[in-house]
Amino acid sequence: MKKKFENSIPTDEELIKRFQNGDIYAFEQIVNRYKNQLLNYAYRFLGALEDSEDIVQETFLRVFRKKKAYKNVAKFSTWIYTITGNLAKTELRRRKKRKLFSISGLKYDDKDYDIPDHKRGPDERADSVVKDELIQKAINSLSPKFKEVIILRDIQELSYDEISKIVKIPLGTVKSRVNRARLKLQEILGYLFKSPEN
Repeated sequence: MKKKFENSIPTDEELIKRFQNGDIYAFEQIVNRYKNQLLNYAYRFLGALEDSEDIVQETFLRVFRKKKAYKNVAKFSTWIYTITGNLAKTELRRRKKRKLFSISGLKYDDKDYDIPDHKRGPDERADSVVKDELIQKAINSLSPKFKEVIILRDIQELSYDEISKIVKIPLGTVKSRVNRARLKLQEILGYLFKSPEN
């Protein structure tokens, strides 16, 4: 009797194990599964699409070269997000050294990978784009320790436990930083979400 494995979706851990054993197709599946998530994460961290694409490419190169370094002790997602986060932090340090870090935030054309919502009218879509840009600028204004955890929690929707492992800080510290980052964002963006009656 033939087992039906073709229809089941392999876990990340199964894919990396297959890749460690020489299955290149498993690596392709990992890339397809994570490329957009990691691009979003890096972009939210760096605020520049081209740099974010470079970070994601470097992440996958490192996964490819160091596939044997992954041990099934932690979740694969924790490992790959840690690689991306470390590369993004290194890029931010490089920018500071070169004095190229721009506080001005996003350029309009950097948002071209967002999926438009055709159910809403043009005014609503334009309002949404403006709000997204303001939110991104507010996130960029946070210190790196708050920026990283708020992106992982509220944008990437990772668990507090996963975030704790990625940034290598205690769970309580993660929760505290997420809360403080949310408060700072509310302070910065409070006007944006007040109802017209207020």
